[in-house]
Amino acid sequence: LAKALEARGIGVVHDTTVNDTAFNGSYARSWEVLQKNLAEHPGIQVTIDVHRDSMTTEEGLKYKPTVEVGGRKAAQAMLLAGCDADGSWGDFPDWRQNLRLILKVQQKAQELYGGLMRPLNFSNSKYNMNATTGSMLIEVGTEVNTVAEARYTGQLLGEVIAETLKDCA
Repeated sequence: LAKALEARGIGVVHDTTVNDTAFNGSYARSWEVLQKNLAEHPGIQVTIDVHRDSMTTEEGLKYKPTVEVGGRKAAQAMLLAGCDADGSWGDFPDWRQNLRLILKVQQKAQELYGGLMRPLNFSNSKYNMNATTGSMLIEVGTEVNTVAEARYTGQLLGEVIAETLKDCA
């Protein structure tokens, strides 16, 4: 994802800190890393938090969402958008701007690589998206997708996001 963005002229701060070695507190830890990067690089306009999803039934069946793009298998991805539905949190007033960007990314992905994206997940949650008005969380595949499938998806998403940002400029 970072390489694909850079190849298209988008500046990238690629932080590889793993914040979820223990699930409890993972968003608090990633918030600290995010704030550090925003302080060190005040020009950051878009933040992308990349995750891997888990799609497992109660019976233990694991799903591996894939799509064929350009003759290769890619892991399907899902964008998450959070909101402060009733405004009670007070620190997420601009969530609609994130949603607009995420919807544009979803639409561009469909234009360029139909089927790459699973349906958008929209909920009354922050996901640390209150850090910027260009925040997005992306789930790339699941724990049973291959590394090659996930990397290919990262490349495709880099193209999609770069094209979206150029359209917004």
